[in-house]
Amino acid sequence: MKQALAFVCSVLLLCLCAGCSPSAPEAVASDPAAEVLPEAPASPQEALPEEAGAEPVLPPGAGLPDSEFTGENGNPTEPPALAQPETPQADPSRTKKLVVLDPGHQSRANTSQEPVGPGASEQKMKVSGGTQGVATGIPEYDMVLTVSLQLRDELESRGYEVLMVRETNDVDLSNRERAEIANEAGADVFLRIHANGSDDRSVSGAMTLCPTAGSPYPIGGLYPQCRLLADCVLDEFTSMTGARKERVWETDTMSGLNWCRVPVTLIEMGYMSNPDEDRKLNDPAYQALMVQGIANGVDQYFARQGQ
Repeated sequence: MKQALAFVCSVLLLCLCAGCSPSAPEAVASDPAAEVLPEAPASPQEALPEEAGAEPVLPPGAGLPDSEFTGENGNPTEPPALAQPETPQADPSRTKKLVVLDPGHQSRANTSQEPVGPGASEQKMKVSGGTQGVATGIPEYDMVLTVSLQLRDELESRGYEVLMVRETNDVDLSNRERAEIANEAGADVFLRIHANGSDDRSVSGAMTLCPTAGSPYPIGGLYPQCRLLADCVLDEFTSMTGARKERVWETDTMSGLNWCRVPVTLIEMGYMSNPDEDRKLNDPAYQALMVQGIANGVDQYFARQGQ
């Protein structure tokens, strides 16, 4: 009896001790199929180049409606102000006036998009291939390069320094990039050389383009210089060639103008959609007259500025 009682007491004592000790962790079956593998670190997303169709990054606030900008109380606020680029300064060591020539277009269009101007939400094709002569079959990009190379030589003979945006048709330069070349060079004049086209084959004549006085882009601050340049080039061009004078078209729709921070004009030398004018534009004798007229316009521009 005493032995049985002692046995019971021993069992009770062991149970009490077990209740006071911390329990051991439960064993987990090592099931390879149930194991959670650590996640591989996420690799950063590669940025697609603009040539692959990715849209360029816009400045803060560009492309967003005003309602996207709200204050602490949910009230609309003004979009953040965009930094206004400074007008490039000419190289003080340069003794000659710098004319930058941009033969329009290129052999292959780049249909990727870019903002039409600094801070703009509107997007446009980077650059097109241009029009083509209905009589000669010569593409605009080829004809305007031929004229621009002759114009370079003529301007240099008159004492100007000349920078060509392109000297071959096999390039890929957007309209914004072309403007930035002129900006970075601190051009005294930026001339964009083009030809026109129309569904109406009877239309003919020359025109120049410049930004408006109310342009929302920084180039608007150079409106007086741009307008004077456009007038001088068109007047001298039509006087020398006898081409019909259309007009100076003031517009803020052209990205190649809107991105400029130097005096700029674009000349449409004639209509390649008009058979007669197309033949003239591609005739060496007429090209010589066009070159003289544009160069005279540059001379007149600086003369009227008193420079």
